[in-house]
Amino acid sequence: MVKIKTFIAALVCTPLLLTFNPAAAQELKEISFGILSTESAQNLKQDWQPVIDDMGARLGIKVNAFFAPDYAGVIEGLRFNKVQVAWLGNKSAVDAVERANSEVFAQTINADGSMGYYSFVSVHKDSAYQNLNDLLAHAKNLSFGMGDPNSTSGFLVPSYYLFALNNVNHKTAFKAVRGANHETNIMAVANKQVDAAIHSSDVLERVASRQPEIAAQLRQVWKSPLIASDPMVWRKDLPTDLQRRIKDFFLAYGRTGPDAAREKAQLKKLTLGGFQASSNAQLTPVRQLELFKEKLKLEADASQAGDDKKARLDEIHRRLAELAKS
Repeated sequence: MVKIKTFIAALVCTPLLLTFNPAAAQELKEISFGILSTESAQNLKQDWQPVIDDMGARLGIKVNAFFAPDYAGVIEGLRFNKVQVAWLGNKSAVDAVERANSEVFAQTINADGSMGYYSFVSVHKDSAYQNLNDLLAHAKNLSFGMGDPNSTSGFLVPSYYLFALNNVNHKTAFKAVRGANHETNIMAVANKQVDAAIHSSDVLERVASRQPEIAAQLRQVWKSPLIASDPMVWRKDLPTDLQRRIKDFFLAYGRTGPDAAREKAQLKKLTLGGFQASSNAQLTPVRQLELFKEKLKLEADASQAGDDKKARLDEIHRRLAELAKS
């Protein structure tokens, strides 16, 4: 919390590097690309920097990599215009759209051509717990690794499918709960620092490619439904021409041009096969999940009763109906 407050204070107190408007497009010299803290900054930098360098060369402006200690840092970077383009998860993209003047313009495609990934709960391969029922039955004796609160696969999806639907409060069910990014949770399970932890399937793939001996220590006991692949967002006030060129860069990367083979090899290190056009519409399932989770929590809350509870549930139903229409 101290890190986040310090980070936000720095953003507020630091003069903005750029002011974006169409008239000033020709004066734009640099932008920043935000990268979610799914792994260590060192690993993310080595995998993303070549793509960022290619982006700068294609756009003809400097593109800086922006790292933050948690997901909220990238969202705040977008909010305060210190980040103009970012790779996000679906849940964090919802926050960016609602609070940071941003919108989705593309989404990632996996290296195998699929359009999604999974949330896993893993235990050590030598663990006595063979499935989710075993784990939940002995939760009071176990330590558990949760994901970042702004993570789709690390927090939102398991909060609903794993805990809410099983009427489990993860904060009180386990002996100890700690929050970390996907890579840290994987390492914690492999090193027996926690009994079980949540992480995403794509980060496990990247760990397996770099450190197969670590990935081999894990065994999965729960797998979520398919989660839509990650969105790419930009601030809506970027010059229109620059938005077009940014979108063109991502949609062509690894697919066309004289460097397509090299670019494709670089994407493979990110377990990606490319990018396709998208919009805020891809966030609808996440918005529905958040509302369903809120509905279940409200319905189970005995302290809430009467007209106020009914009014809140009616509002949730109204919003769910609107999302269904959209």
